[in-house]
Amino acid sequence: MLALVGLIARRYALERGGGAVECYLRPVDGRSRPWRIGCGRYGTDELRWYRVFSLWPRPAAELPRRGLVVVGRRVPAGEDLKELTEDLVVVGIGWSAADGSDPEEPVYELAMSEAALTGFLSWLESMPPGGLWQSEE
Repeated sequence: MLALVGLIARRYALERGGGAVECYLRPVDGRSRPWRIGCGRYGTDELRWYRVFSLWPRPAAELPRRGLVVVGRRVPAGEDLKELTEDLVVVGIGWSAADGSDPEEPVYELAMSEAALTGFLSWLESMPPGGLWQSEE
């Protein structure tokens, strides 16, 4: 019972300040990995992803905003439908190489609603001007 109260309180704390969205995450590394449900919280420099069913206060993944690129977009199919619903959108994400070229393969896949994807793309494209995009030479 105490763990349930802890999970509810943690989720409330993650979502109360805004800038949070429910989404699924999985690494793409050539192996079949399960989708993990969580809560993505937008920050200035990264998307912090927290597992829903965890009491751990730190994010399970931090996805840096700098150089983040959407590699592809698709609807869930085949094995995905064992864990996801058809109304979600799956996007592959990766990071630009040092030479500025886009990645050919995703590093992670995120699955989220169409509305959440719109928010994610807005966050990604609204990077504030200044030093974060300039090369650090």
